[in-house]
Amino acid sequence: MSNHPIHVSDPELEEIIQKLAKKDRRHEHIFRRVLHVVEWFIAAITVAALVVALFVEMYHMVSVPGYFSDVHSILHNLLTIVVGLEFVRMLIDTSPANILEVLTVAITRHVVLTHDDPLSNLSSIACIAALFAIRRFLVRRNELKEEMIDIK
Repeated sequence: MSNHPIHVSDPELEEIIQKLAKKDRRHEHIFRRVLHVVEWFIAAITVAALVVALFVEMYHMVSVPGYFSDVHSILHNLLTIVVGLEFVRMLIDTSPANILEVLTVAITRHVVLTHDDPLSNLSSIACIAALFAIRRFLVRRNELKEEMIDIK
């Protein structure tokens, strides 16, 4: 069997094939739209949860005596919220640059919060360096420029 497209000489059969292809494209469009709406819904739920977590954290800051004595716990909670916000940004605008940024923030959070053995820290730093290299050499320039324009 060859990989060449089949040429149909029957006009009726060609019309049926074109109608089926158009129907498939319509179904694909609807499916992509539904997925997009679900992503936005999940992003909205995540933002709501992060806002609640931030308010709970701020409430604990003012109501719990000695709250600031445990810096590790504060960093853990706040950096978890930051990673969550980056995740939401990735859900809303899925681009290679955003995905790499989420991974970079998550790995950096791990390095800051955990004090594992030096080999684990070294591998985490190597992962961050690899992500920067991927961003530098494999992500197209126009995607990075679009991201910088969106920030302003």
